Amino acid sequence: MFTFKDYYRNTVHLSFEEEPFSKAPGHVWVICRYRGSWLLTDHGDRGYEFPGGKIEPMEKAEQAAVREVKEETGAIVEELSYIGQYKVLGKEKMIIKNIYFARIDKIEKQSTYYETKGPVLLKELPENIKKNQRYSFVMKDGVLTHSMKRLVQNGWITE
Repeated sequence: MFTFKDYYRNTVHLSFEEEPFSKAPGHVWVICRYRGSWLLTDHGDRGYEFPGGKIEPMEKAEQAAVREVKEETGAIVEELSYIGQYKVLGKEKMIIKNIYFARIDKIEKQSTYYETKGPVLLKELPENIKKNQRYSFVMKDGVLTHSMKRLVQNGWITE
C-alpha cells in the first residue's frame, strides 16, 4: 500500500490488491495503450489525462472503464486488465477509483466526445508531467507513477 498527497494535498491510499477499499467503487481510470502510443483524452477543463469517470447505476466497474474509454476517445478496448484501486480522502467526500490498463484495438471518429475534446496520442509521456500545464491534475500524483511501475513489473509495458 502507498500513501501520499495528491495535487490538491488530499491524502491518497493506493493498493494493487483486488478491491482493497471497496467492492463497489464509484469511479474508474484507464491507462490506455494503442499501437505503441499512450492514448489520452483532452478534457475541456483539466487538460490531457487518461480516460475515466463515474460508474453508472447497475454498471460494473469493467463496463464503465470500457464505456468511458469509448465516450472520451472513440477507442474500442481489446483487452482490459485490473491494476489496482485508490481512495482519495477529500475535504468534503471520499472517492474510490479502480485503475485499469487497456490495450486498444482501434479508434473510431465520433461526433461527440462528451466532456472532452477527443483522443490524444503520445509516443511518450513527458519527463516532468507535474510541471506541465497541459496535463490534468489527475496525472500529477503518485497514482500514475506507481501504476506505470506496476505495468512494467507485470510485463504489460517496457520502460
